[in-house]
Amino acid sequence: MESDKKMTRVHLTISGQVQGVFFRAHAQEKATDMGVFGWVANEADGTVSVVAEGPSNKINDFTDWCHSGPSTCQVKKVKVEKIPYMAEFADFSIRY
Repeated sequence: MESDKKMTRVHLTISGQVQGVFFRAHAQEKATDMGVFGWVANEADGTVSVVAEGPSNKINDFTDWCHSGPSTCQVKKVKVEKIPYMAEFADFSIRY
């Protein structure tokens, strides 16, 4: 499938009840399972930021997951910004 080979990078801003509910840990686990690379971090304004890169189909699946997140959170909105692919990451990490 062509979309399996096309590489994509996105910046996600996730808002709602997404801090203090293990969103970052679940996102790291989900991304690692899916073969997505990048990072996740809490922001001072209460949102969670994600930079994720990998095959387009996996990024689409991961972005879809971020719209609901783990059962412990309540996602209200996910802002998706496509950014230039860089092949920068070797894993998916939590930034503090």
